[in-house]
Amino acid sequence: MTHSNTHRPRQLTRLAALGLLASLAGCNVIPPPQDDSTRYFVLSAPSLEAQASQVPAQGGLRLGLRAIKLDGYLKHRSMIVRTGPNEVRFEDYRLWAEPIDAAISRALRSSLLAAPAVAQVFVEPFPFDQVRDYDVSIEVTRFEGALSAGKYEARMAATIEISTSGANARVVSRRTFEAPAEAWDGADFGQLAALLNRDVASLAQEVAADIPARD
Repeated sequence: MTHSNTHRPRQLTRLAALGLLASLAGCNVIPPPQDDSTRYFVLSAPSLEAQASQVPAQGGLRLGLRAIKLDGYLKHRSMIVRTGPNEVRFEDYRLWAEPIDAAISRALRSSLLAAPAVAQVFVEPFPFDQVRDYDVSIEVTRFEGALSAGKYEARMAATIEISTSGANARVVSRRTFEAPAEAWDGADFGQLAALLNRDVASLAQEVAADIPARD
């Protein structure tokens, strides 16, 4: 056997070992990190300056805002798009930054405080010793984007109930609120959040208009 023939098996073994190491190294390559595409949205409240510009009427109303109730499918952090009468789509990467019932309550309270006839708005749990003229209950039945007749819209609907407070409380007003449908492009969820925010402000105006004057 020649000298060249003697070393050829060793060379082949080394090449095979190097190939195996390269293959194993390739299997352990860590892929580059991917950017998180999740986006979060909030409802905004009227600015402090806007509230300060509204001077409450002398002896303004003291309201209690009960915890916001939501239809079951709305109890979800994902933003919702209704694609048919009996079908909705949850946007897993477009989320509300806080529970939506808490967000609506906060925005609604701030908007009610901007109403000239309202002096104070308390939220549940109410202060034990605080007298309230009326309590407001809101049940939200729609709060979403919607595809209707080939066009996207923002939709909000709710039930408003106003009652006196105290041991002998009675309902003085109960009705359905439905915000006018507003055009949405179906892609900009920041725009959808802004449109729904405007619907909450409209809801506050309806509530303020429905509250009877204090006797």
